[in-house]
Amino acid sequence: MYSSSDFVEAGGLMSYGPNITDLFRRAADFVDKILKGTKPADIPVEQPMKFEFVVNLKTANQLSRLNYRWNGLISSSLSSI
Repeated sequence: MYSSSDFVEAGGLMSYGPNITDLFRRAADFVDKILKGTKPADIPVEQPMKFEFVVNLKTANQLSRLNYRWNGLISSSLSSI
């Protein structure tokens, strides 16, 4: 499980984390408030609001096939005991 979808695009299985684009937009809002004269101490700290869950279906499919083969190997070796 990765925190950024960049890893999933590179072949990782899945990621869950804050939406980076939304974080930059919200940072721009903070900068805008400060440039308009709001003291930074008066701006409340905020938590991320948008999250993204990304699954690489190609990797999941390959793992599924591998798991199917592995289970077949185990069951055939157990039946010979």
